[in-house]
Amino acid sequence: MQEKYIDETKQGEAFAIAEKPTNSKKLFLESYGCQMNFSDSEIVASILNEQGYNTTQIVEEADLILLNTCSIREKAEQTVRMRLSQFKNLKKDKPNLTVGVLGCMAERLKTKFLEEEQLVDLVVGPDAYRDLPNLLKETDDGRDAINVILSKEETYADINPVRLGGNGVTAFVTITRGCDNMCTFCVVPFTRGRERSRDPHSIIEECKDLWNNGYKEITLLGQNVDSYLWYGGGPKKDFAKASEMQKLTAVNFAQLLDMVAVAIPKMRIRFSTNNPHEMTEEVFRMIAKHDNICKYVHLPVQSGSDRILQLMNRQHNRQEYLDLIKKGKEIVPEISFSQDMIIGFCTETEEDHQQTMSLMREVEYDYGYMFSYSERPGTPAHKKMEDDISAEVKQRRLAEVIALQGELSRKRMQGYVGRTHEVLIEGTSRKNENQWKGRNSQNAVCVFDKLEGQKLGDIVSVFVHGNTQGTLLGETV
Repeated sequence: MQEKYIDETKQGEAFAIAEKPTNSKKLFLESYGCQMNFSDSEIVASILNEQGYNTTQIVEEADLILLNTCSIREKAEQTVRMRLSQFKNLKKDKPNLTVGVLGCMAERLKTKFLEEEQLVDLVVGPDAYRDLPNLLKETDDGRDAINVILSKEETYADINPVRLGGNGVTAFVTITRGCDNMCTFCVVPFTRGRERSRDPHSIIEECKDLWNNGYKEITLLGQNVDSYLWYGGGPKKDFAKASEMQKLTAVNFAQLLDMVAVAIPKMRIRFSTNNPHEMTEEVFRMIAKHDNICKYVHLPVQSGSDRILQLMNRQHNRQEYLDLIKKGKEIVPEISFSQDMIIGFCTETEEDHQQTMSLMREVEYDYGYMFSYSERPGTPAHKKMEDDISAEVKQRRLAEVIALQGELSRKRMQGYVGRTHEVLIEGTSRKNENQWKGRNSQNAVCVFDKLEGQKLGDIVSVFVHGNTQGTLLGETV
């Protein structure tokens, strides 16, 4: 399943946390790629905080540098390699400096990473973060260290993540790990392993803890949240073997949403990412039932062509996807949708491309994440299909899709004008320090003038009087 990407402006952001006075070592930690990587970095920071490391935003003062990496596209891996090259002189000046690579790129390349990047001392996959203390002892002894063993059980449910940087208002809460959907273009099943669901009670406790610490919005996170299924008996694929009592008390994703919404009724709730073939009407009904569940769904489609969807091994077709969108709009009339789209997949024709464009027009997405196809080594598409669409054709088709999404986004934003929206204040506008920025329930960003008495985390009523392609312009009512 292709993952939803963090805004490019946040790529490679180094985070700082409150220092633990007894800690003497410094960790410089950067994350690349999807929301799951940023969430995982908070787990890593928590583990290492107990091992004597405070994080720093100044790379020169670090004793340990860790890059949490992404493999979903070739560009993401190139970015990491370029970043590593910037540490060469620093390592010459500090021979005891340890440099490590975490996450999906580490899992994909394994020992090859140690061979290709001579300055890397540590390679750790996404299921092996608990082993970091032991691995760091190996690097202290002058040895390279690696653990890329995937797990069928690991969810890190008992680790309280250290919230890295951020705004103190919104937070990620991971509910599933891994992916069982073998989309032919995607490395995630190979880099993150099989699907595992986390105990719902640990999820609720984490959400309550966030509320008690001033957070006002959480995003329930997974490669595929719709596959969430907890029955106390193991992976979803073994559910058929569960006892009758386990089946009766099982919790699916819609039920988890209900539990969290009831447990923390004033906490705003979002979730990502959804999978069309596993998402149910019940999820839409939970959105309609609870005011604190945001009316927004990120629903990747990848292509509007049935032929291409079949080649991608997507478990839905065009009509099934459109029927799901229609049902969502019927149950939640104010709902908004965003998309993932891969342009120029193997054998894609102009007709396939136009079918993608027509699907976008029919759905009218608020916004989207659009990329040209990037061949990933080890995936079924790489092994069995030819990447036969030229770079020029990919670039032209991608430009057309981006332009169309721009038109749709502007139209959707115009639909919010002239109405009052409940907006959570998440920070100061990047363009004007005298304005706040925040999002409405539909995930549309809104900027408005600051008023005396307002503060981060407030939910305020904002009348929207204008818009740009991707932003609402308003004033506090």
